[in-house]
Amino acid sequence: MSPLDLPVVALLKQLIDIPSTSDDELAVGVFLEAHLKSLGYTVERIPISPGSTRHNVYAYLGPKSCRKTKVCLTSHMDTVPPHIPMTVSDDGKTIFGRGACDDQGPLAAQIEAVEELRREKKLSEEGSDISFLFVVGEEKGGPGMLAANDMALEWDAVIFGEPTESKLGLGHKGHLVFELTATGVASHSGYPERGSSANGALIGALSSLLAAEWPKSDLLGPSTFHVGQMSGGVAYNVLAASAKALCAVRVASNLPAIKSQISDIVARYPDVKVSFNFEYPETMLDHDIKGFETYAAAFGTDVPRLQGKHKKYLYGPGTILNAHGKNEQIEVDELLDAVQAYKKLTLHCLEKS
Repeated sequence: MSPLDLPVVALLKQLIDIPSTSDDELAVGVFLEAHLKSLGYTVERIPISPGSTRHNVYAYLGPKSCRKTKVCLTSHMDTVPPHIPMTVSDDGKTIFGRGACDDQGPLAAQIEAVEELRREKKLSEEGSDISFLFVVGEEKGGPGMLAANDMALEWDAVIFGEPTESKLGLGHKGHLVFELTATGVASHSGYPERGSSANGALIGALSSLLAAEWPKSDLLGPSTFHVGQMSGGVAYNVLAASAKALCAVRVASNLPAIKSQISDIVARYPDVKVSFNFEYPETMLDHDIKGFETYAAAFGTDVPRLQGKHKKYLYGPGTILNAHGKNEQIEVDELLDAVQAYKKLTLHCLEKS
């Protein structure tokens, strides 16, 4: 049998072959709407803001009176650029393509898991058990999941799909993104005493941040700082009048202390200012299910963006180490195992609800 004959692989190919980079998720959302309707779900494609062309997809069994369910399975539809169509290795064991593991592999496995449970008569066809929430923009600040908070819904448990090496998440790091801006006085580089270099001020602040020690967690390890983008100056022979850097800390513990630490370091450099762009703290996850290996993630997810008192489970096939690269991939066997794992997670949540 060809891997493409497997339902979950066939669905994944359809998803991967649709360009779906962040801000360009309309086509994949329309596809999912039609696909889920063809399987008998009630489907809502919901703009993330009034008049927006970006939509989340929410699906459930039964009429609209059944849109509030016990368990929700959710993944994000968007991918990072560039779009890479799907290919399969010569031995048929590995799927390549953008979204293979982040996040359309988990998404396809979630759908197929619920379909198998339906065929096995383990779910109510009249609603209340299961829903899907597929969101836009997870890779760029999470506007889709933030908008889901306006749906006036709550669940007993939510199962989030991300590549966790087929392990059940224990927790994941938070994220603090901030910008440094430095000001100087432009002058001829032959006469540096007549000006001041914004680049020099910025480099000084960045050097101190790079040398700093950050809060640690026994579970998630150390918080880590990095400089993502830098710019400054107009020419090699002119002292820079302005410079900036976009930076971030992956937060393992104590977000407030990290913000204070950054502010204190930057305050040593009068020509440098800091502005905090967005943040969320480290997230602890539910993992009260036997039979799963566990996993602590250094990357962030949509989990903390969805408000509510629901149980929070994080699971998915593939590894984040293959995500976002030119050889993004997932093993066919791992994808098939994920279908069974999502079934187990779903049934556990329904028993607990």
